[in-house]
Amino acid sequence: RVRRGRCGGAMTPVRFHHVLRSEWTKLRSLRSTVCTLLAAGVLAIGLSVLFANGAGRRLDAQGGFDPTAVSLQSFILVQLAISVLGVLVVTSEYGTGMIRTSLTAVPRRGRLLAAKALVFGAVALVCGQVVAFTSFLVGQAILNRTGLRDAALGEPGVLRAVIGCGLYLAMIGLLGVAVGVLTRTTAGAIMIMVAATLLVPLFTPALPESWAKPVGTFGPFGAGTQVMSVVPEPGLLTPWTGFGVLCLWVLGVLGVAALVFECRDA
Repeated sequence: RVRRGRCGGAMTPVRFHHVLRSEWTKLRSLRSTVCTLLAAGVLAIGLSVLFANGAGRRLDAQGGFDPTAVSLQSFILVQLAISVLGVLVVTSEYGTGMIRTSLTAVPRRGRLLAAKALVFGAVALVCGQVVAFTSFLVGQAILNRTGLRDAALGEPGVLRAVIGCGLYLAMIGLLGVAVGVLTRTTAGAIMIMVAATLLVPLFTPALPESWAKPVGTFGPFGAGTQVMSVVPEPGLLTPWTGFGVLCLWVLGVLGVAALVFECRDA
């Protein structure tokens, strides 16, 4: 596939960096991008303040708590905002019919999906790190002001937990991209992400023990959240091993999405 030069002259091949630039233009021109990222920021700050004021005081009265975990608990809802944006990166094109134009310009579907995933992954990674560090710093400031024990980035495991939170959010966003490709509908993909990120972890403890332990240990969310733990729980995966399991889950779903994207009509 080639494209015409600026002055209508010779045709030049469409390179991968052209596809990346196109996907970046589409992503930043989506109104939902700004709205969703703002929502993620507001949720991060608001929930960090709430957890630090409420949950932090209650846990301290019970005889000790992890101040880093208190600050980073905002990920519970922020992950939904990031995953929704990942869904919209794909489903918005199907909803408007622009996917046909994209496939005409870039008929190699694997290249198109790879560009979408890379561009969104980079944006989600930056956003995730900003959210994680903002949540941590705001939460620790509240804990310190109220006289509760706080944590510093230089303490063992704290910096890794904060960076891990940002990495976790980026991977959940990429999972949203994959689910968007598989469903092609915004409502359906969002319902799946709500169920996967909120309902499955909520109801896992209610499963029989023979099921609950494997799901909680090797499931994408039970394993992935270990990277945010300053002191990992006994019997669970280590932080980076758990994050590796999450990456394998996300790459697996993206692989299935790529196969479906190649075989299915637009």
